[in-house]
Amino acid sequence: MNESGLLVQQVSKQIGKKTIVHPCSLKVRPGEVLALCGGNGAGKSTLLRMMAGLLSPTSGDIKLNGLEPKADRKVYAKAIGYMPDHYEFESSLTASETLRFFADLKRVGQVRMEAVLKAVGLSEVRHAKVSSLSKGMNQRLLFAQAMLASPVLMLLDEPTNGLDPYWADAFVSLIREAKSEGQAVVFSTHHLHIAEQIADQAAFLKEGRVVHTGPLAYYQEQYGEAGLQGAFNELFGFALSPENTSMNLQKEVRK
Repeated sequence: MNESGLLVQQVSKQIGKKTIVHPCSLKVRPGEVLALCGGNGAGKSTLLRMMAGLLSPTSGDIKLNGLEPKADRKVYAKAIGYMPDHYEFESSLTASETLRFFADLKRVGQVRMEAVLKAVGLSEVRHAKVSSLSKGMNQRLLFAQAMLASPVLMLLDEPTNGLDPYWADAFVSLIREAKSEGQAVVFSTHHLHIAEQIADQAAFLKEGRVVHTGPLAYYQEQYGEAGLQGAFNELFGFALSPENTSMNLQKEVRK
């Protein structure tokens, strides 16, 4: 009997003699959100790309509702919505034309496309060239293509980078809506306060290793008001003090 949701079992990635991701196991059920927390080079993006089927693991297995990225390539690809940390859209296309391109690939109708365009606040700039859009608008367009087909699983790499506070809050609302509809979500982030608002569980990565994973309730019980930041402090050896705000912690994570 196939288990529902995303199942990552002892997955690793090695390139040449360098291990990018050490063996790790994770599980995300339908309607759950997993936050991958850690600094640059921790292996978050590589892990997401393996989950998306864009990279083959060196060892281990990945399954989504029993489907495997390689063996069930086409069906698996239709079941996920992937947002990379960076993507260069065709600059000559408008925002609407760009989303229409992805909608055609995913066989999504006009009504749904328009609804998504509105949800990410790009209806008013629908006829603007992508090249004229701000970084934040491009980020919202990238998120839009990931959510277009209401996928079983959304994989989002640093989705709130470049977003102002208003749209960061809007992102939180959209993920909560996805959760309520039974979609599973895995996203990487430097913003621990965002993770605390929407994640059901968090996994901390350091130098390619998942050094700790657990439900949000555990971190809240263990570290009180400090929550994920308290866990970060312990795992990454960064001392908390009144001056160490969320912004300072995010800066430290990026090192």
